[in-house]
Amino acid sequence: MRTEAIDVGERFGEEYAGHYVFQEISWAKRSRIIQKYTKYSQITGQVVKSDYVAIQAETIWASLKEQPPHKPVSLEKLLSEEDGIPIGLGELFSQIVNKLNNVGLEETRFLSEQSGDKNRIQQLQSSESVKNLGGHSKSLEGNRRRKSRGSS
Repeated sequence: MRTEAIDVGERFGEEYAGHYVFQEISWAKRSRIIQKYTKYSQITGQVVKSDYVAIQAETIWASLKEQPPHKPVSLEKLLSEEDGIPIGLGELFSQIVNKLNNVGLEETRFLSEQSGDKNRIQQLQSSESVKNLGGHSKSLEGNRRRKSRGSS
């Protein structure tokens, strides 16, 4: 399974600074996470409701294999609306995990629509357009050193 390691500076606070390693998860694990937070109509089988935030948090947690020794990230912290991780750090983790697990714009759009998160769709479309034009996010590049190791 593929892995990606990043070193996070103090931009998100001293608490989160350190080395993180993420690993691709299996298809079965990803499917179970989605199923856990998705409600289907018993009659039509269509999606009635899906908690995109919980799906993304569990996916990050399942992919996170190493973090700084003081363990600043937990599933509870990823899910918390009050004492959660900083937005920028959550977005950074999401980008890495989505790339590792081949979660594309289409799946993200589907999950976002089910959770009613229309603004997120627009943000993802904008960032996808920038990526397709060869753009790079300077804020991310300045705050991390990426190392990828593929072993597919």
